[in-house]
Amino acid sequence: MRTYVAVLLCAAEASPSAASGGQPPLYRESFVLLAARNEDEAGQKARAHGEGLETHYRNAEGELITWTFRQLVDVAEVPHDRVGDGTELYTRHFRNFAAYTAFEPLLSGEDL
Repeated sequence: MRTYVAVLLCAAEASPSAASGGQPPLYRESFVLLAARNEDEAGQKARAHGEGLETHYRNAEGELITWTFRQLVDVAEVPHDRVGDGTELYTRHFRNFAAYTAFEPLLSGEDL
């Protein structure tokens, strides 16, 4: 068995209400470790994991919150035999830091 990391994209949407003010969806990017024989199996397991994240509930304001699995972004083999201190799980490259800052709530100062 090999270890893979999958990047999953999910979204939460609230039912329309006066309290929500028509807020856009909240997206969640998850990095999930998977044990699989090959990349195809890891992809299948990742999709199943993403679908398992789908749920719905009512928040404190009574709005129906629905989490949906949107996309399997990527599956990559973890390049080390053992996962431990300092293991790099996944690397992305980008050129537009302003765009990254705009979409990353922790960098833009948004309070979730």
